[in-house]
Amino acid sequence: MSSNGKGTLFGVGLGPGDPELVTVKAARLIERAEVIAYHSARHGRSIARSVAEPYLRPGQIEEALVYPVTTETTDHPGGYQGAIDEFYADCAARLAAHLDAGRDVVVLAEGDPLFYGSYMHMHKRLAGRFRAEVVPGITSVSGASAALGRPLAERDEIFTVLPGTLPPDVLAERLATTDAAAVLKLGRTFEGVRQAFEKAGRLDEAWYAERATTDRQRLQPLADVDPETVPYFSLALLPGPANSDTALHAAAAAADRGAERGEVVVVGLGPGGREWVTPEAQAALAAADDLVGYAPYLARIPDNPRQRKHASDNRVEAERAEFALELARRGSRVAVISSGDPGVFAMASAVLEVAAERSDVPVRVLPGMTAAQAVASRVGAPLGHDFCVLSLSDRLKPWEVIVERLRAAASADLVMAIYNPASRSRTWQVAAARDAVLEHRSPDTPVVIGRDVGGPAESIKVVRLADLDPSDVDMRCLLLIGSSTTRLVGGADGRDVVFTPRRYPA
Repeated sequence: MSSNGKGTLFGVGLGPGDPELVTVKAARLIERAEVIAYHSARHGRSIARSVAEPYLRPGQIEEALVYPVTTETTDHPGGYQGAIDEFYADCAARLAAHLDAGRDVVVLAEGDPLFYGSYMHMHKRLAGRFRAEVVPGITSVSGASAALGRPLAERDEIFTVLPGTLPPDVLAERLATTDAAAVLKLGRTFEGVRQAFEKAGRLDEAWYAERATTDRQRLQPLADVDPETVPYFSLALLPGPANSDTALHAAAAAADRGAERGEVVVVGLGPGGREWVTPEAQAALAAADDLVGYAPYLARIPDNPRQRKHASDNRVEAERAEFALELARRGSRVAVISSGDPGVFAMASAVLEVAAERSDVPVRVLPGMTAAQAVASRVGAPLGHDFCVLSLSDRLKPWEVIVERLRAAASADLVMAIYNPASRSRTWQVAAARDAVLEHRSPDTPVVIGRDVGGPAESIKVVRLADLDPSDVDMRCLLLIGSSTTRLVGGADGRDVVFTPRRYPA
């Protein structure tokens, strides 16, 4: 009830016919209303009421608004229009009596109340006197489009809605000059509508939809429809050029050709949760048929029954790459998974190295946030000046090369991001690396130990280089070793802040 003591008028759209396509709001208002009004022909059967029936409750007042005429002739002094105008005025008066008494009135409308709907005639007559609210509904055009699986319009196409009551010549002209169209109000107009499509040269492109979305729906090419079987609640749909049969067949053929080729996308997940995975990477993961990677990394991706996961040990990069490429050769879209960035001590180089031997599979690499960036962000900006990235793993290169590079980076006064500092079988390299860097770096140099950054066991610790204890470092850690200019200060929140100034001393 409105604040002035009068009822509220609701024009409620019911959608194209399926009761399950009634909106939640529409269902709530129908159930709550004291008065339910609906239009019907003289036979008294109301499609709107039948759609709304699951949401009605006992005891509601029903106002059946029965048209005195539909398309037939009348002896009313004002002719057909005079009879209809008098009918709408009488209906409005009946509903106004309820609204004046403080009763809310729901007027049921097939489709959308303001899209060729009867409710609009009540709205125009009553909205100025009472509070009125329109609840939109899915139109018959949208319902037919969905049932046919034909988009209404795409890109810059122009979509036109036309009444079938237009003269065939006028209708043909409109059909010939638009990209896509829906023609409503068929029934007795069907012959003229089909003539219009034929004259416009577009009959073979058009589709017929009858009672779309209901258990009585009928869908077929417009050219094949028997005019004697066409009810009023039907329409003709003309898809635009981008969704014609020719265009859809071409798209399907292109999709088949694309599926035959397949591809490999090497995806970086970043160092932690989904919030650190780029939208580009998320899209590639969603589109993949097969996911290939180290088991703990694959576990970070939610299972999808459409996709196949292929987990393996972390020490078989070449085999994993060849397996992914072979899947792609069979037509699969394959995502090879890396933590962090796939191009930083990860799977991108392994896949490209194997792929270089045969150029028959396209390979794309999608970047991700590296562990070095993640750890640096937790303490400030230790990578604010020149830095280098090194791995302490001697599985793929000799330890002598690692030590030589550590000494070179230390003597060049570069900040160092140290990946793979330790593992279950490598526990002595941290101390050896510390001692090599101390040959060129102050014992007070800040070292950041970042563990599982972005994960549930995240921890950050800042120590002096001289105090770097190998027992504090495991395979889930990354080290940041500062340069001679890197500073450690206390932050306003009491935590350590580490940064390397942009300006280097002259």
